[in-house]
Amino acid sequence: MEKIAPETYDKYIKAITDISRAITSDLYLEDILKLIVMVTAKVTGVEICSLWLVDETDGVKKIRLKATQAIEPDYVKDRSLSMNEGIVGYVATENRPLIVANVLEEPQFKEKDMAKKLGLVSLLSVPLQIKESKVIGVLNCFTTQSHAFPETEVNLITAVANQAAVAIFNTELMVKSKVIQEELETRKLVERAKEILMRRRKIDGRDAHRWIQKKSMDSRKSMRQVAEAVLLSEELE
Repeated sequence: MEKIAPETYDKYIKAITDISRAITSDLYLEDILKLIVMVTAKVTGVEICSLWLVDETDGVKKIRLKATQAIEPDYVKDRSLSMNEGIVGYVATENRPLIVANVLEEPQFKEKDMAKKLGLVSLLSVPLQIKESKVIGVLNCFTTQSHAFPETEVNLITAVANQAAVAIFNTELMVKSKVIQEELETRKLVERAKEILMRRRKIDGRDAHRWIQKKSMDSRKSMRQVAEAVLLSEELE
């Protein structure tokens, strides 16, 4: 097994620490994804890191390119593969790292135009894994020279990837929790506004709800904003 210098271990530990810090920060998910690819590229010395996340929002499980530190932003937009496509699909499905000696000679690799343009050669692709072996994405590390990626290096990059997975997963949970909380608060406000409208206008709950909906559409304001206006007018009377 190839030995890695102590200072290299220190760099990887710092990378994990930086990513861990992002878990408790106020960064948005997009910023955390950028941080992960930048930190990983810096400590590993690879040319490009790209991060793909599993996406099930449309009812069809896909894996989408979400961040990279060295490719123009337009390249990142709307790039997705099915879970049985490409290197990233394979790594996400099989939940194990994969080393490709030369991406241009690998039939499964789907980004050959990008690789030619940037002069990329070797690739290490590792799953982003959280507890219970759940894979939420894939981290790709590219080099511009032929590179074997020794086992020790694979293990270190895998450790960084797993910490990144925790940061991403926790951030998504926080976002979902915030959205749910806001939805619950909006429902409460709308219900209180409906009660006021029912009393004032002598209408039932259904008509009160329709009144709020119409006001929302006509004023181009959210139902929450309309409900808050109704509640405010009640307080001012």
